[in-house]
Amino acid sequence: MKKIRLSLIMIATIALLAGCGNLQNSGLTNNTTGSNSTSKSSSYQITGATDGTQYSALLSNGKYKVSAARGLLTDQNANTFNIDSFESGLTTLSKSEFSPKKYAFQEGQHISRTTANSWLARQSKSNPDGLNPVDNGKTDPTTRNPIYLQDILEQDYLVHKGNTYELSGVAIGLGMNKVDNYRKEKYGAVYKTTISETAREQQAKSMAEKILSRLRQKKALANVTIVFGLYEQAEDDSLVGGTYFATAVSKSGTTIDQWNSVSDKNGVLPVVNDEKAINDGDSDSFNNFKSKVQSFFPNLSGVTAQVRYQNNKLAGMNIKITTQFFGENEIRSFTQYTDTAATQYLPADVPIEITISSVEGMQAFLNRDSGEKTFYTHVFGSY
Repeated sequence: MKKIRLSLIMIATIALLAGCGNLQNSGLTNNTTGSNSTSKSSSYQITGATDGTQYSALLSNGKYKVSAARGLLTDQNANTFNIDSFESGLTTLSKSEFSPKKYAFQEGQHISRTTANSWLARQSKSNPDGLNPVDNGKTDPTTRNPIYLQDILEQDYLVHKGNTYELSGVAIGLGMNKVDNYRKEKYGAVYKTTISETAREQQAKSMAEKILSRLRQKKALANVTIVFGLYEQAEDDSLVGGTYFATAVSKSGTTIDQWNSVSDKNGVLPVVNDEKAINDGDSDSFNNFKSKVQSFFPNLSGVTAQVRYQNNKLAGMNIKITTQFFGENEIRSFTQYTDTAATQYLPADVPIEITISSVEGMQAFLNRDSGEKTFYTHVFGSY
């Protein structure tokens, strides 16, 4: 599993999925795909068997099928950490409803790019489907109507039935702004409207019901289970992505009866500008680790960490070390020392990933899964 994780870091996800040689159910034929049906039949495969904790991806005619709104997240979001946590977080929420042991994953095929852009825009006479409020003509940060909804993400989940795969579930993520950046005039100064937690949550839940009603009008989605996840975007200059704050499940119909809170937090270490760490003990552990590696190898450009908490408990830590090393033996020695320091100082029983990089690219990688005591290490070489 550690070698697989290492490969995922080195290779783009789509290329990996499309190029995977271990295709399951490769004999599935004589079936077509919903709105993309043609006179020709499509054969389906999955990328390969998993351990039941991660989804296999569905392939159509041997190819990975990208989202109907491909590229929208990149266009809409200036913070790449938001994009990553928005997607991975929705997948994680979906597992409670769509077990990876039973369901295969496919990028969303039912909300087109045109539709998503229409929904993300303001409501107006020319765009009655806009989910963001009408422009009230005001430009003051406290009186204007802000853009609440920044991103929309769809994920599809299918089950194997007979000689085909059938759509059985859909997950919808709504990326909500906590701060709306805007300009009063083109190319002018950037202003900010801060959105309260109450307003953000009320708007998100109202928008989710509108989207549910629209999706139920599609024949393919009339009776499938639809999961909603409400996501709070991190600000554009944040060094970590945002988190989901609420989720709901609709088995049928066009109303959502119950919302459940999601208690997730993301943070960055070391803390700066007199900010308070989410957990002082974890912050102290990281600072001890950071001091140790910097004292042994002073030619480091930076040591930072992203930390994730679920229900106020540390759920993972990703550490990035930027170096100025060039010799392979130097890198190998530093990796060995980093392994020792991480084992000694970093919190136990949580998954931790450490990347060691320079301007030349990634030089080494360390990983420890939850429950393990030792790190797997790899130093990248060349010929």
